[in-house]
Amino acid sequence: MDMKVLFTTFGLIFLAELGDKTQLATLSFAAESQSRLAVFIGSAAALVLTSLLAVLLGSVLGRFIPDHYVRTGAGGLFIVLGVWMVVTGWAK
Repeated sequence: MDMKVLFTTFGLIFLAELGDKTQLATLSFAAESQSRLAVFIGSAAALVLTSLLAVLLGSVLGRFIPDHYVRTGAGGLFIVLGVWMVVTGWAK
């Protein structure tokens, strides 16, 4: 296992997740729920599953599409979704 990749991935994802909608939703669920363990397990399982899907999709895309195209496409998608959320008011 490449420890540099492991720690780089952990650090970047950890910083990116701080204060995002997923974390705020989990915080909200935990504040409302009597079963904080269930909230933690549900939230952790969802994050693990979405990460697994991203890794699988990324590995498939990496076989057919050069990585710089994937990064550019992902960046473009973030911009398009961000603009869409602001314009439609979905981000409220």
